[in-house]
Amino acid sequence: MNPNTASNAMLLKIFKQYGGIFLSLIILCVIFSVMNPRFMSLANFMNVLQQVAVIAIAAFGMTWVILLGEIDLSIGSIIAVAGMVGAQCFAFGMGFAPALVLTLFAGAVMGLINGVLTAKLLLPSFIVTVATMGIYRGLVSLPTNGAPAMIMDETWTAIGTESFLGLPIIIWIVLVLFVANQILLGKTTFGRRAYLTGGNREAALYSGIKVDRLKITIFMISGLMAAVSGVLLSSRLYSAQTNAGMSYELDAIAAAVLGGTSLAGGVGTMVGTLIGALIIGVMNNGMNMLSVPYFYQLIVKGLVILVAVWLDVRAKRAKQ
Repeated sequence: MNPNTASNAMLLKIFKQYGGIFLSLIILCVIFSVMNPRFMSLANFMNVLQQVAVIAIAAFGMTWVILLGEIDLSIGSIIAVAGMVGAQCFAFGMGFAPALVLTLFAGAVMGLINGVLTAKLLLPSFIVTVATMGIYRGLVSLPTNGAPAMIMDETWTAIGTESFLGLPIIIWIVLVLFVANQILLGKTTFGRRAYLTGGNREAALYSGIKVDRLKITIFMISGLMAAVSGVLLSSRLYSAQTNAGMSYELDAIAAAVLGGTSLAGGVGTMVGTLIGALIIGVMNNGMNMLSVPYFYQLIVKGLVILVAVWLDVRAKRAKQ
């Protein structure tokens, strides 16, 4: 095949897959720019990217879970717990490295609990994660009786506030995790097993895939990604807040679904999720700049999720 023909075919495939959602992102940016000229300023652009970072990383984990046809509604609470674990580590005199390790470990353990309850006890992930969402959210308040916990460690706070080679460190972290998740999903046996299991669980079982182990591992990935988001959020806030991560599960689901991840399982990409996270970030930032009340923002995001699911259902019916 002619190299030019092959590259053109690849570009056409990419455009078909992501052209619509990328165009939606551009249209949103134009609309908010017209309504508020400050929206397209460099300072606001960098602010949007940093806000998107927390959502995007949580959405990477959510994408894995949704690929299996499952859901994780506890990630907002895990984000809050992660920040509090870090804050308490510093309160007990630990250094940056052990605090970070313990924080990420806590996220993985909370994901492990979700996975075991779902895979081994055969409980619906929706019910499991609604329950653990409340449990984890309650645990956040135990160390401080609901009060915020300040974080004074300079290395921790630098993650969310300092730059490296002209880009905020938080953006570098998103890029690294995006590449890692994309490679794991698209280039490894583990990723192929996730696609197969989400698309046809019976076929996955007959092919020898240990579905329960895969499910538990993926919930652990979701918990780990949420913990990273918790580190970034607490770093930007210089504190662990008991209400941190509220409604972030909705943002993560919306980002994944907008990016083409099917709630039925078996379909999705990290590239799509990243673009979806950018759309959610632009929406959040644009509505904040226009002083749209928070409850209206929730309505808008709920409608966005409904439209995205409707489009997904339509696409599946068209293929049948």
